[in-house]
Amino acid sequence: MRLVDTEHKEIKVDLTAMIDIVFQLLTFFIMTFKVVSMEGDFSIRMPLATTNAEQMELVLPDLITVKLRAGDNGNISSIMTNSNETYIDGTMFQQLTDFVEQQLAGVGNPESAKKTEVEFDIDFGLKYSYTIKAIEAVSGRIQPDGSIKKLIEKIKFKDNSK
Repeated sequence: MRLVDTEHKEIKVDLTAMIDIVFQLLTFFIMTFKVVSMEGDFSIRMPLATTNAEQMELVLPDLITVKLRAGDNGNISSIMTNSNETYIDGTMFQQLTDFVEQQLAGVGNPESAKKTEVEFDIDFGLKYSYTIKAIEAVSGRIQPDGSIKKLIEKIKFKDNSK
């Protein structure tokens, strides 16, 4: 004989604790989020594996070549530009920014910054942090009032594997 349970028991799940934890996590992430305006603002073109003549751009942009040379233990020893400017002291990245500003000011057209490219020729043994500092130096500077002055937006790297 089959027994039939006539009483239906309702199961209740208390979600109050879970909702509290979700709001605490949400508040934590909102409060600790920092917006870095220069981070990830680089238009970097990496070299292609194979380059066909058809893939080449017909109009060549203005090109500034920057050579980063490695010294002992992967530290930077000098920065050289295509106009034979060499920077070797502690303010080399500031001097590189000044050089790029002078190059763009010499053209006189503010739209030329969008057409101008920087090509980095980097020694194999150079530490990665110096490459990032060089990219920051050519891409812009922070003004005294806190605003950002953009310089170069197109950055590419010379293929040294050949």
